[in-house]
Amino acid sequence: MAQSVDAAADGKRPATVLMARFSAFGDVAMTIPVIYSACRCYPEVKFVMVTRPSMTSMFVNPPSNLVLVGADVKKDYDGVAGIRRLCSELVGRFRPDVFADLHNVLRTNLMSFFFRLRGISSARIVKPRAKRRALTRARNKTMLPLVSQRARYREVFYKIGLPLTDRFDGLFARRGGAPAEMYASITAPKPAGEKWIGIAPFAAHPGKIYPVEKMETVVEALSRRGGIRVFLFGGGEHEKEVLGRWAATYPGVTSLAGERHGFAAELALMNQLDVMLSMDSANMHLAAIAGTRTVSIWGATHPYCGFKPWRQTDADMIQAPLACRPCSVFGDKPCRRGDYLCLSAISPELILEKLLQ
Repeated sequence: MAQSVDAAADGKRPATVLMARFSAFGDVAMTIPVIYSACRCYPEVKFVMVTRPSMTSMFVNPPSNLVLVGADVKKDYDGVAGIRRLCSELVGRFRPDVFADLHNVLRTNLMSFFFRLRGISSARIVKPRAKRRALTRARNKTMLPLVSQRARYREVFYKIGLPLTDRFDGLFARRGGAPAEMYASITAPKPAGEKWIGIAPFAAHPGKIYPVEKMETVVEALSRRGGIRVFLFGGGEHEKEVLGRWAATYPGVTSLAGERHGFAAELALMNQLDVMLSMDSANMHLAAIAGTRTVSIWGATHPYCGFKPWRQTDADMIQAPLACRPCSVFGDKPCRRGDYLCLSAISPELILEKLLQ
């Protein structure tokens, strides 16, 4: 097991902190408020974030003491030998004093091990596996909110001697503050008086996806209202086909699926939105850190699992009051009922009412 650093161990502050998180987009997005706060709380410390190459552009307007490193751990640094080589390269390039493991999986545990061999201590995020099982089991659920994922990230920094205060106010100075040139590849600047609504109707797992035909009803209703423009967010061939069809059918609707504008442009566009409608997915977290009010739909999952979007209110989290919820932390388990009533029970009218408030 990798050596752990305690905040009170020697009172010596690290000069260079290496961090890692390689998983899904939403998980990496949730690190941003914490990492930016750490950089601003300790401007004399260099922070190095290692993540998948495709995720580095998510870190828009980074603090000057943050370095981003893209590492493809499934290709360029695959296996034990690849992780060892990655660690060797990182040590040679940055000379870190400590490793903050924000993932706690086999790859990052191996990184901790190889760093320890070089005298570099580490601290890792603690995952509440038993409490998650108690929250999602079929009977006798323990319906208590878990500590948020962002709080668990903050705990890692406390362990390495860097207690944090919140110094993050969004990726941009304010909502609507992103310069028009950042999203110019997508659309012209927002006309005065026009309302922009973003919709991200898909997610990685079926337990998080609102019925497509019902979401189309929402899109159609919005398109019939004057002064509203709808932007559809998604990726992959299936999503590109569905969202492209909606955009071709309904006036005032634009699909970004498959366009490859990049994180920076899409985050800048999200910053211009009046509201974002999303599943419990990466787009929910991205819109929130872009500084936009986010209405989210929760099916098999639940905000109690610790993945609430940054600075969003419970009133904007739409949920069906079913005793079987939540049945899954990530939405990847089969529905025990077989019908995903947790999602289909939510009416398009309720979603429209929330969006148009």
